[in-house]
Amino acid sequence: MIEVKNISKTYGKKDNVFKALTDISFSIPDGASVAILGKSGSGKSTLMHAMSGLDRPETGEIIIDGKNILTLKQKEVDKFRSSKMSFIFQSFFVQANESCYDNVSLPLEIANLSARTRRKKIEAALEAVELIDKMKSRARELSGGQKQRLAVARAIVNSPKILFADEPTGNLDSVTGEVVENLLFDYNKKNGVTLIIVTHDADLAKRCDIQINIKDGNIESIKRNK
Repeated sequence: MIEVKNISKTYGKKDNVFKALTDISFSIPDGASVAILGKSGSGKSTLMHAMSGLDRPETGEIIIDGKNILTLKQKEVDKFRSSKMSFIFQSFFVQANESCYDNVSLPLEIANLSARTRRKKIEAALEAVELIDKMKSRARELSGGQKQRLAVARAIVNSPKILFADEPTGNLDSVTGEVVENLLFDYNKKNGVTLIIVTHDADLAKRCDIQINIKDGNIESIKRNK
Protein backbone atom coordinates (compact mmCIF):
# COMPACT_ATOMS: atom_id res chain seq x y z
CA MET A 1 0.00 0.00 0.00
CA ILE A 2 1.19 3.48 -0.90
CA GLU A 3 -0.45 6.33 1.01
CA VAL A 4 0.02 9.92 -0.08
CA LYS A 5 -1.15 12.30 2.64
CA ASN A 6 -1.52 16.08 2.26
CA ILE A 7 1.51 16.57 0.02
CA SER A 8 2.39 20.15 -0.96
CA LYS A 9 5.43 21.25 -2.97
CA THR A 10 6.57 24.71 -4.02
CA TYR A 11 9.49 25.99 -6.06
CA GLY A 12 11.12 29.41 -6.01
CA LYS A 13 11.14 32.18 -3.39
CA LYS A 14 9.18 35.32 -2.47
CA ASP A 15 7.59 36.83 -5.61
CA ASN A 16 8.62 33.87 -7.76
CA VAL A 17 6.97 31.11 -5.75
CA PHE A 18 5.32 28.40 -7.87
CA LYS A 19 3.01 25.90 -6.19
CA ALA A 20 3.61 22.59 -7.98
CA LEU A 21 1.39 20.46 -5.69
CA THR A 22 -1.32 21.53 -3.23
CA ASP A 23 -2.52 19.24 -0.42
CA ILE A 24 -2.53 16.02 -2.48
CA SER A 25 -3.93 12.84 -0.85
CA PHE A 26 -4.78 9.36 -2.16
CA SER A 27 -3.88 5.70 -1.64
CA ILE A 28 -2.77 2.93 -4.00
CA PRO A 29 -3.28 -0.76 -3.16
CA ASP A 30 -0.42 -3.20 -3.74
CA GLY A 31 -0.29 -4.57 -7.29
CA ALA A 32 -2.47 -1.87 -8.84
CA SER A 33 -1.73 -0.14 -12.14
CA VAL A 34 -2.09 3.63 -11.81
CA ALA A 35 -2.03 6.46 -14.34
CA ILE A 36 -1.10 9.94 -13.15
CA LEU A 37 -2.68 11.93 -15.93
CA GLY A 38 -2.39 15.59 -16.83
CA LYS A 39 -1.08 18.18 -19.27
CA SER A 40 2.52 19.45 -19.27
CA GLY A 41 3.13 21.53 -16.16
CA SER A 42 0.21 20.00 -14.26
CA GLY A 43 2.46 18.60 -11.51
CA LYS A 44 2.32 14.92 -12.45
CA SER A 45 6.10 14.39 -12.66
CA THR A 46 6.61 16.36 -9.44
CA LEU A 47 4.12 14.02 -7.77
CA MET A 48 6.01 10.96 -9.03
CA HIS A 49 9.29 12.40 -7.75
CA ALA A 50 7.73 13.02 -4.33
CA MET A 51 6.21 9.52 -4.16
CA SER A 52 9.54 7.89 -4.97
CA GLY A 53 11.71 9.99 -2.69
CA LEU A 54 13.51 11.68 -5.60
CA ASP A 55 12.19 15.02 -4.33
CA ARG A 56 11.00 16.19 -0.91
CA PRO A 57 7.74 18.11 -0.55
CA GLU A 58 7.50 20.76 2.18
CA THR A 59 4.53 19.14 3.89
CA GLY A 60 2.76 15.79 4.01
CA GLU A 61 3.61 12.10 4.24
CA ILE A 62 4.50 9.36 1.75
CA ILE A 63 3.84 6.05 3.49
CA ILE A 64 5.06 2.87 1.78
CA ASP A 65 4.75 -0.47 3.59
CA GLY A 66 3.86 1.46 6.75
CA LYS A 67 7.00 3.64 6.59
CA ASN A 68 6.94 7.40 5.99
CA ILE A 69 9.86 7.80 3.58
CA LEU A 70 9.92 11.59 4.13
CA THR A 71 11.21 11.05 7.69
CA LEU A 72 14.19 9.01 6.48
CA LYS A 73 17.68 10.43 6.00
CA GLN A 74 18.85 10.69 2.39
CA LYS A 75 21.04 7.57 2.59
CA GLU A 76 18.10 5.62 4.03
CA VAL A 77 15.81 6.90 1.27
CA ASP A 78 18.35 5.87 -1.39
CA LYS A 79 18.64 2.39 0.12
CA PHE A 80 14.85 2.04 0.43
CA ARG A 81 14.37 3.17 -3.17
CA SER A 82 17.02 0.82 -4.58
CA SER A 83 15.48 -2.17 -2.81
CA LYS A 84 11.81 -1.43 -3.57
CA MET A 85 11.57 0.71 -6.73
CA SER A 86 12.64 0.98 -10.34
CA PHE A 87 12.22 3.70 -12.96
CA ILE A 88 11.62 3.95 -16.70
CA PHE A 89 11.87 7.33 -18.42
CA GLN A 90 10.82 8.73 -21.78
CA SER A 91 14.43 9.32 -22.84
CA PHE A 92 15.59 5.71 -22.23
CA PHE A 93 18.85 6.71 -20.43
CA VAL A 94 20.67 3.59 -21.63
CA GLN A 95 24.47 3.58 -21.88
CA ALA A 96 24.99 3.75 -25.66
CA ASN A 97 28.51 2.28 -25.73
CA GLU A 98 27.76 -0.56 -23.31
CA SER A 99 26.33 -3.93 -24.29
CA CYS A 100 22.71 -4.77 -23.50
CA TYR A 101 24.02 -7.24 -20.90
CA ASP A 102 26.07 -4.55 -19.14
CA ASN A 103 23.20 -2.04 -19.26
CA VAL A 104 20.89 -4.44 -17.46
CA SER A 105 23.65 -5.52 -15.06
CA LEU A 106 24.04 -2.08 -13.47
CA PRO A 107 21.33 -2.29 -10.74
CA LEU A 108 22.61 -5.73 -9.74
CA GLU A 109 26.21 -4.53 -9.46
CA ILE A 110 25.02 -1.76 -7.13
CA ALA A 111 23.29 -4.48 -5.06
CA ASN A 112 26.59 -6.44 -4.89
CA LEU A 113 25.19 -9.68 -6.32
CA SER A 114 27.56 -12.40 -7.50
CA ALA A 115 28.39 -12.67 -11.22
CA ARG A 116 26.55 -15.99 -11.47
CA THR A 117 23.37 -14.62 -9.85
CA ARG A 118 23.59 -11.50 -12.01
CA ARG A 119 23.83 -13.55 -15.19
CA LYS A 120 20.67 -15.54 -14.39
CA LYS A 121 18.67 -12.40 -13.61
CA ILE A 122 19.98 -10.47 -16.62
CA GLU A 123 19.16 -13.28 -19.05
CA ALA A 124 15.66 -13.63 -17.55
CA ALA A 125 15.04 -9.87 -17.88
CA LEU A 126 16.28 -9.74 -21.49
CA GLU A 127 14.18 -12.81 -22.29
CA ALA A 128 11.11 -11.08 -20.82
CA VAL A 129 11.49 -8.12 -23.21
CA GLU A 130 12.51 -10.32 -26.18
CA LEU A 131 16.06 -8.96 -26.41
CA ILE A 132 18.01 -12.07 -25.45
CA ASP A 133 19.43 -12.24 -28.99
CA LYS A 134 20.83 -8.70 -28.52
CA MET A 135 22.62 -9.52 -25.27
CA LYS A 136 26.10 -8.71 -26.65
CA SER A 137 24.99 -5.85 -28.92
CA ARG A 138 25.83 -2.29 -27.94
CA ALA A 139 22.82 -0.19 -26.95
CA ARG A 140 23.58 2.36 -29.69
CA GLU A 141 22.87 -0.32 -32.31
CA LEU A 142 19.25 -0.71 -31.14
CA SER A 143 16.15 1.00 -32.49
CA GLY A 144 14.19 3.40 -30.27
CA GLY A 145 11.70 0.71 -29.35
CA GLN A 146 14.46 -1.75 -28.53
CA LYS A 147 16.19 0.84 -26.34
CA GLN A 148 13.00 1.34 -24.37
CA ARG A 149 12.58 -2.43 -24.00
CA LEU A 150 16.17 -2.52 -22.75
CA ALA A 151 15.25 0.18 -20.22
CA VAL A 152 12.32 -2.01 -19.12
CA ALA A 153 14.68 -4.99 -18.69
CA ARG A 154 17.02 -2.89 -16.57
CA ALA A 155 14.07 -1.72 -14.45
CA ILE A 156 12.68 -5.19 -13.76
CA VAL A 157 15.96 -7.10 -13.31
CA ASN A 158 16.06 -6.53 -9.53
CA SER A 159 12.38 -7.52 -9.06
CA PRO A 160 11.06 -4.18 -7.76
CA LYS A 161 7.80 -3.96 -5.80
CA ILE A 162 6.99 -0.57 -7.36
CA LEU A 163 7.70 0.38 -10.98
CA PHE A 164 7.52 4.06 -11.96
CA ALA A 165 7.25 4.90 -15.67
CA ASP A 166 7.44 8.57 -16.72
CA GLU A 167 5.96 8.97 -20.23
CA PRO A 168 7.42 5.55 -21.17
CA THR A 169 6.03 5.60 -24.72
CA GLY A 170 6.44 9.34 -25.38
CA ASN A 171 9.32 8.89 -27.86
CA LEU A 172 7.84 5.88 -29.64
CA ASP A 173 5.46 5.39 -32.57
CA SER A 174 2.05 3.93 -31.72
CA VAL A 175 2.85 0.33 -32.72
CA THR A 176 6.15 0.22 -30.81
CA GLY A 177 4.54 2.07 -27.91
CA GLU A 178 1.87 -0.59 -27.61
CA VAL A 179 4.56 -3.30 -27.41
CA VAL A 180 6.19 -1.48 -24.47
CA GLU A 181 2.80 -0.88 -22.81
CA ASN A 182 1.98 -4.59 -23.05
CA LEU A 183 5.33 -5.47 -21.47
CA LEU A 184 4.62 -3.17 -18.53
CA PHE A 185 1.06 -4.38 -17.92
CA ASP A 186 2.03 -8.04 -18.33
CA TYR A 187 4.80 -7.57 -15.77
CA ASN A 188 2.38 -5.78 -13.44
CA LYS A 189 -0.20 -8.59 -13.60
CA LYS A 190 2.15 -11.59 -13.55
CA ASN A 191 4.27 -10.34 -10.66
CA GLY A 192 1.82 -8.31 -8.57
CA VAL A 193 4.04 -5.25 -8.96
CA THR A 194 2.55 -1.79 -8.40
CA LEU A 195 2.83 0.09 -11.71
CA ILE A 196 2.65 3.89 -11.66
CA ILE A 197 2.65 5.57 -15.06
CA VAL A 198 2.96 9.33 -15.56
CA THR A 199 1.31 10.20 -18.87
CA HIS A 200 -0.78 12.64 -20.86
CA ASP A 201 -2.08 9.77 -23.02
CA ALA A 202 -5.75 9.14 -22.18
CA ASP A 203 -5.80 5.78 -24.01
CA LEU A 204 -2.85 4.51 -21.98
CA ALA A 205 -4.50 5.76 -18.79
CA LYS A 206 -7.67 3.80 -19.57
CA ARG A 207 -5.68 0.56 -19.38
CA CYS A 208 -4.82 1.25 -15.73
CA ASP A 209 -6.85 0.21 -12.68
CA ILE A 210 -6.81 3.77 -11.32
CA GLN A 211 -6.64 7.15 -13.07
CA ILE A 212 -5.51 10.16 -11.04
CA ASN A 213 -6.10 13.38 -12.98
CA ILE A 214 -3.89 16.31 -11.98
CA LYS A 215 -4.46 19.92 -12.97
CA ASP A 216 -2.46 22.93 -11.75
CA GLY A 217 -1.04 20.92 -8.86
CA ASN A 218 -4.44 19.74 -7.63
CA ILE A 219 -6.26 16.42 -7.96
CA GLU A 220 -9.09 17.00 -10.39
CA SER A 221 -10.50 13.48 -10.18
CA ILE A 222 -9.70 9.89 -9.21
CA LYS A 223 -11.33 7.20 -11.31
CA ARG A 224 -11.16 3.48 -10.60
CA ASN A 225 -11.56 1.55 -13.86
CA LYS A 226 -11.87 -1.91 -12.32
